[in-house]
Amino acid sequence: MVARTNTTRPLVAIVGPTASGKTGLAVDIALKFNGEIISADSWLVRRGLDIGTAKPSQNLRKLVPHHLIDIINPEEDFSAAAYKVLAEDEIAAVMERGRLPILVGGTGLYVDSVLFNFSFLPAGDQYERRRLNQQSLESLLAEAKKKGIDLSAIDIRNKRRIIRAIETNGGIATKGHIRPNTLIVGLWAEKTQLQLTICERVQRMLEDGLMEEVAGLVHEYGWGCEGLKGIGYSEWKEYFAGTQALAITTERIIKDTLELAKRQQTWLKRNKSIQWYPTPVNVAAVEALITTFLNKSGTA
Repeated sequence: MVARTNTTRPLVAIVGPTASGKTGLAVDIALKFNGEIISADSWLVRRGLDIGTAKPSQNLRKLVPHHLIDIINPEEDFSAAAYKVLAEDEIAAVMERGRLPILVGGTGLYVDSVLFNFSFLPAGDQYERRRLNQQSLESLLAEAKKKGIDLSAIDIRNKRRIIRAIETNGGIATKGHIRPNTLIVGLWAEKTQLQLTICERVQRMLEDGLMEEVAGLVHEYGWGCEGLKGIGYSEWKEYFAGTQALAITTERIIKDTLELAKRQQTWLKRNKSIQWYPTPVNVAAVEALITTFLNKSGTA
């Protein structure tokens, strides 16, 4: 394990909603500035979830080193606290190699855990976790309500997050000050453009074999698998049960992806340190910004 991140050295973060073009920009920036990419995506960590997560291709990963992709199996639990530890180690390792670390993703809590040095609450009791895992989503919501736990900031479709809220009695991680010597580039997509991009992306996923990918995961792990609770996967359950047409399944994936993008943008708007660029992004403008940033840092 490499020593934790040296916060006196520069870090670039590229954030934005899903389908806003983060990966393409990050690759361009990495090639231009001798960088490596540290993914901050809660679904890319899972092996086997490739098409439905729009995971960077193997060719891109050969072109530019990507970290924290394919690090756990589809059925395993994973947390933002665990991500933070791994991300800080990867950032430190990239710095040790004399390269520029580029944090890239749309999972707001993952990004902020690094940028704001979150202090996470301890893990819950394993027996209590087992009890909660056995309950239905509806039962968990009822238990949280009975205990007076505020779920307004939580995706209440995400069973794991509701369980965590109950375990901590509504407690949240402590947010520190923003990391020094950090440049945060945000990609902002207008609603109409984002809708078009997401529709096109979902269509490509279907053409690339998303249905077959889901079928294989269901066969190996079953619908209770954590990875199959994500967008692009959970919507297929009724289709495979024969109660939902392919067209409706596709519409649901698009709708859920758009809702995710809206939540991501809402989260990111809280961070006043982000320098926003409209999409499609002007890569030359971002490169000029990073050049200025690195010159001021004395590392260009």
